[in-house]
Amino acid sequence: MNIIINNLKKTFGEKVAVDIEHYQINTGEILGLVGNNGAGKSTLFRLILDLIKADTGSVRMTGMAGGEKRDINVAETEDWKDWTGAFVDESFLIDYLTPDEYFHFIARISGLSDAELEDDLQKYEHFMAGELMGQKKLIRNLSAGNKQKVGIVAAMLLRPQVLILDEPFNFLDPSSQSHIKHLLQEYNQTTGATILISSHNLQHTVDICPRIALLEDGHIIRDIANTGGEAQQELENYFEV
Repeated sequence: MNIIINNLKKTFGEKVAVDIEHYQINTGEILGLVGNNGAGKSTLFRLILDLIKADTGSVRMTGMAGGEKRDINVAETEDWKDWTGAFVDESFLIDYLTPDEYFHFIARISGLSDAELEDDLQKYEHFMAGELMGQKKLIRNLSAGNKQKVGIVAAMLLRPQVLILDEPFNFLDPSSQSHIKHLLQEYNQTTGATILISSHNLQHTVDICPRIALLEDGHIIRDIANTGGEAQQELENYFEV
C-alpha cells in the first residue's frame, strides 16, 4: 500500500508541527523517520492515522486491498483501518485487560480464529520472552518495556498491509531490540507490507530501513537511500554523533 502525502500542514498555535508539500512512501518499503525531539515525527504519524486533523492537505493510501484497487483519503473514511496496524503509545492499549485477554480481543476484531491466533503468537514467543502470556497480570501493571511489546505484537496480529510504530525500540532490552528488528524485516519480506518506524536510535534505523526521512521543524529535509547502510555517516554528521 502506498502512502501519499500532499500539502500536509499542522500547527499548534505558532508552532509548525508538520509542513510537507509532497512525499510518497511506496508499497513494501520500510521507512525510518528520524529527527530531534519536536521535529514532527509523532505528529506526522498521528496525521497518517487520522488521530488528529490536518490544517490543510491530505494523506492518501493507494494500492490493492481485499482484492480491490483502493485510493482513499484517510480523513474521509475508516476503510484504511482494515489493513493498518499501529502502536504509537500506551493509549492504544486496553490496560485493564491482561495481555492474553487483549490479544484475544484483537483476534476477534480482526477475524482470527483461536488456532490462527495461537500460530501467530508462537512467532512472537522469543520476543515476549515468557513475560506476557499466562502471567495473569494487567497491562497497566506491566513494565514500560512489556507494554511496548504488547502494543507491537497486537499491531502485527492484525496482519496489516501498513504497519506504523512510533519509537518501537524504546524501553526494550538489547535482546528484545534485536528480536524486533528481525521480526519487522521478516514480516516485510513475507507480506510485502509497508512499514513506517520512528526512532532516536540511529543504528537500529540504519540496520533495517532501506529508506530514511530526516525531519526538522516539521519538514522532511532529506530523503536518504540506505540500501547498503550508507545513511549512517550522513545521519551521524547531522546529529553530530
